[in-house]
Amino acid sequence: MTTFEQADRLKAIPPYLFVRLEELSREKKAAGWDMVDFGIGDPDLPTPGIIVEEMAKQACVNENQKYSSSAGERDLRVAVAKWYEKRFGLDIDPDTQVCVTIGSKEAIFNIAQAFVNCGETIIAPSPGYPVYSGASTLFNEAKCVKVPLRAEKDWLLDVDECPEGAKMLYLNYPNNPTGATCDVAYLKKVYDWCKANGTILCYDNAYSEMCYDGYQAPSALQAGPDCIEFGSFSKTFNMTGFRLGYAVGHPDLIAGLKKCKGQIDSGAPIFIQKAAIKALELYGDDGKLPKIIADNMAVYAERRKVLVDGLKKLGYKVNMPKGTFYVWFDCGEDSFEFTKKMVDLGIIVTPGTGFGESAEGYIRMTVTEPVERIRLALERMERGSYQ
Repeated sequence: MTTFEQADRLKAIPPYLFVRLEELSREKKAAGWDMVDFGIGDPDLPTPGIIVEEMAKQACVNENQKYSSSAGERDLRVAVAKWYEKRFGLDIDPDTQVCVTIGSKEAIFNIAQAFVNCGETIIAPSPGYPVYSGASTLFNEAKCVKVPLRAEKDWLLDVDECPEGAKMLYLNYPNNPTGATCDVAYLKKVYDWCKANGTILCYDNAYSEMCYDGYQAPSALQAGPDCIEFGSFSKTFNMTGFRLGYAVGHPDLIAGLKKCKGQIDSGAPIFIQKAAIKALELYGDDGKLPKIIADNMAVYAERRKVLVDGLKKLGYKVNMPKGTFYVWFDCGEDSFEFTKKMVDLGIIVTPGTGFGESAEGYIRMTVTEPVERIRLALERMERGSYQ
């Protein structure tokens, strides 16, 4: 059989983290082990029924079964703009400042395709979402400078450690994987640094609605208009499989993203976009979480507390996160070795090194298991055995 060699750029990308995790646990699952999975950040709670019902209704409309556009349906772009006014007090033009995306992941990649030239520099936080330093950099033959996030700085990227003259900087708060949060004052400092250095600020705000203890996440656009922000329906509305997101920002950046997408995709399914309008309309004029989403966050909050308290009882140093549904802690040893030990206890976790070399010794756990399952995992960790 003929063999085909991958392009150098593809070979340069390391295996996707969660593929390696699946390989570790596959044998246990095949043997009938009950694996408690804290690995992938995929909500276990269902999509709100009102959204699913709207999607089903809209899918029956013939016009909604046709191609959309790579920019997205205008009525959803209007809904996103209205949501930004409710949630952040921002005046957004739906025609020039909003683009509907197939989840936020493709937009995070495509913005680099649209604006980064060969040999230019992309700044990515470490630890950080692998797409920032992986495909976004390598597929554009760009250089990546990974700037370490540190516990002593509350996992906030320090722009004083960033190289001047970079073309693009990726930033993400509430943060995956650390759960760290920030305020508008911090974003203004980063924004001003990017403006002074001619660097495009790309803000990944996928977890803006996953907040606890009275904290409300800001938008980078509250710091200024000359940036681009990515949002997602995945985590807020438990719609990961629907693959729908949006980009909001400076008209030039949105225009570049739309042009790039126009060569690559034909837009998200229209009936899913219609359902997303219903999702955004759940928000009242005060911009606060609708009850159905707040109830989901209360579930995650309880799980978060059970996991954090349990890890502390076991002697681990861990902070109570104010954002995301991740718990991040120092495991006191090599991250991957700890991960393998957990697999032998019937527990799947994510090694920090999957998000960047500077996260060695850290572990991410996702609270996408019910409380009783979290307690089961903690019991296994305490006794040091599966049974």
